[in-house]
Amino acid sequence: AVDRVGALTVPTTRDEDWRFTDISPLTKLSFQPVHDAAPIAPATIEQWAIAEAAARLVFIDGSYAPEHSFNHAGFTVENLAAGVTRHGAAVQAHLGRHAEFERNAFAALNTAFLHDGALIVVPRDMALAAPVHLLFIATRKLAASYPRCLVIAESGSAVTVIEDYVALENEAYFTNAVTEMALDGNAAVHHIRVQRDGAEAFHFANCAVSLAHASRYHSVSVALGARISRHNLGVLLAAEGAECSIDGLALIGGGQLADTHTLIDHALPQGKSRQLHKCIVDGAARAVFNGNIMVRAGAQRTDSSQSSRNLLLSAKARVDTKPQLEIFADDVKCAHGATVGQLDVDEVFYLKSRGLSDVAARNLLTYAFGAEVIERIPVASLRNRLEQAVMAQTQAAAPAAEGRS
Repeated sequence: AVDRVGALTVPTTRDEDWRFTDISPLTKLSFQPVHDAAPIAPATIEQWAIAEAAARLVFIDGSYAPEHSFNHAGFTVENLAAGVTRHGAAVQAHLGRHAEFERNAFAALNTAFLHDGALIVVPRDMALAAPVHLLFIATRKLAASYPRCLVIAESGSAVTVIEDYVALENEAYFTNAVTEMALDGNAAVHHIRVQRDGAEAFHFANCAVSLAHASRYHSVSVALGARISRHNLGVLLAAEGAECSIDGLALIGGGQLADTHTLIDHALPQGKSRQLHKCIVDGAARAVFNGNIMVRAGAQRTDSSQSSRNLLLSAKARVDTKPQLEIFADDVKCAHGATVGQLDVDEVFYLKSRGLSDVAARNLLTYAFGAEVIERIPVASLRNRLEQAVMAQTQAAAPAAEGRS
C-alpha cells in the first residue's frame, strides 16, 4: 500500500469516475495524522450514544479510545491493533483482501496508515439482535484520520453494525475510511452508515463486501455532512443464492457535494439485489450517483433492480445520476431507472387545500421523500434521531422554497 501511494495520483475531473466531483479544495490544504486522542468528557460522547447497542468502539481523530468503549456482545468487538494477535489467521485472510488499493489512491492511503481500527468477528451460528456501534469523532482542525473496519460474519451468524461519523466542530479536516465485510454462508449483516461530519470537512470512504452462499447483506447509508464527500460501495455476490439490499440518502445544501458510487457484482447464479438511492439537494449543492449492476456470464437467474430518485429544492441545485446495467447472462430479470425533479405542484396544492401553509406542505413532502430510506433503519433510537435531523433540514429549506414559488 505504501508503494501504491507513491505511484498513484490524486484523481481529478479528467478521470471518468471523478468527472463530476472536483476535489481540488482538498489538495489546497495540508492535513496531518493525529497520534494522541484528545480527551473528551463522557457526557459529550453520550450525545451520540445508541441506547440499544450491545457494544461500542469509539475512535477520536482516528485513535482508539478504550475509556469510552464497551463490549457486552459476547463475541469479538475490539481494536484491530489488539485483535490481530488473537485472530491472526482470520484477519490475514480478509484484511486488505476485499477493498482494492492497487488503483485506488484513497484506499491505498488508508492501508498505508493502518493502525487502530474496528474488528468484529461474529462466531458461527450466533445471532445478535442488538447493534454494534462504531463511533468515529473528529475534534481537530486540519487533522487527517484513517478509520478502518473489518467485519467477519461466520456461517449462520447475524449482526447489525452502525458505522457513525460525527464532529465536535465545523472545521476543515480529512476522514479517509475503509470498511471490509466478509459474510460466510447463510450469514446476515445489517450495515447502517451515517455520515454527519462538520460543514467544512472532507470525507472519503471505500466499503467492500463479499457474500458467500445464501448470505444476506442490507445496507442503509445516510450522508448529511461534509463539504465534499465520496462513498464507494462494492458488493460481490460471490456464491449462489446471495442477496443484498442497498438503500442510500444524501441530504445536502449550501455548497456541499456528495458523491456515491456503487457496484453490485453478480458473479454466480440465483443472486438477488435491490437498490434505492435518493438525493435531496438544496442551495447550490451538487449530488452525484453512479450505480453499476454487473451480471457476469454464467450468473443465470439473477434478479436485480435499481432506482435513483432525486429531489431538487432550488434553481441552482444539481444532480448527476447514472444508473447502469452490464449484463453478460441471458436468463435474468433486471431493471433500473432514474428520476430528477422538484416537488409536485399538485401535491403541494392538495396539502394547502387541506389547511397547511405552503411552507408546511413543502416541508412535509420533502420529509416524506427522505423518510422512506430512514424508515429502513432497524435501530429505533437512531432512526428517530435521523428523522429529526431530516425534519430540521427540510424545515430550513422550506422558507427558501416558498420564496421561489
